Amino acid sequence: MPKIVVLTGAGISAESGIPTFRGSDGLWEGHSIEKVASPEGFSSNPDLVYEFYNQRRRRLLSPEIVPNAAHQALANWEQTLPPGDLLVVTQNVDNLHERAGSKNVIHMHGELLKARCIDTSEVFEWPYDLTRDTPHPRATKRLGRLRPHIVWFGESPLYMNKILEAVRHCDWFIAIGTSGKVYPAANLVDATPSFCRRVLINL
Repeated sequence: MPKIVVLTGAGISAESGIPTFRGSDGLWEGHSIEKVASPEGFSSNPDLVYEFYNQRRRRLLSPEIVPNAAHQALANWEQTLPPGDLLVVTQNVDNLHERAGSKNVIHMHGELLKARCIDTSEVFEWPYDLTRDTPHPRATKRLGRLRPHIVWFGESPLYMNKILEAVRHCDWFIAIGTSGKVYPAANLVDATPSFCRRVLINL
């Protein structure tokens, strides 16, 4: 069980060039949330949703997007501790924590470099563009459409049981770069035990 749980939000990746969700340079400008980040939006205009995430994926894979000092600091800290003592729970869908060297990371909102089969819920590593015609990676008779492996508004975050179990037993809970307005992540601090020390870093 981790002794330290670090919750990270969009603010930690902003310095790496990934726009924040609620910033003035917000990622969603020009697109309503309902159109590009909801099951209803995907049903009504899948091509728009595919292209929106294709652009985000290409941006993440571009050479100028690299982990920043905050990502590196967390990875370095983890390396000084016994294995499993530090858990990063991130609301971000980028892979900058992993690229910095963090090993113990949970993506509660999914991962941009993965795709999920709509029919079978299989998840695949996916650094490529997606379209409605993208074939299933496995040659099976049931070839379901692939969608971004992203938790959209109205969908349940991933791994919540595992996250809550860790939070309820941690000695330290540290939140970095998160607005505290997106639930259920905003409620995680309330699940910490009475002896837990809580730190908010949100410059």
